[in-house]
Amino acid sequence: QVRLVESGGGSVQAGASLRLSCGTSIRALITYYVAWFRQAPGKNREFVASIALSGGMTDYADSMKGRFTISRDNAKNTVDLTVSSLEPEDTAVYYCAADQRRLVATGKRLGMEYWGKGTLVTVSS
Repeated sequence: QVRLVESGGGSVQAGASLRLSCGTSIRALITYYVAWFRQAPGKNREFVASIALSGGMTDYADSMKGRFTISRDNAKNTVDLTVSSLEPEDTAVYYCAADQRRLVATGKRLGMEYWGKGTLVTVSS
């Protein structure tokens, strides 16, 4: 059974940075398309960023460009999301998802195969 486990969340002050990590039971996460999403209180889950298979092509939601960086740590078999200059509006549960398809179209990402249970990020002003 495929498991994804997010870590690295917590409570921080505005302006801080965090590095979230997506760990997995998948033997080689590098062979999966992986994305990060977030869901703020009372809002729908939204796409943050994705990274393609071993080639590593990345994509970001327009509103996330600049402060969010998605990357692979192949030695640790994880996909990480680094968020800088955190704002209270970034408060949300952050989820990672993985899919065996080489690429997942924008409109299909919420239907990705495997999901973690999320890690909470709380940003105070």
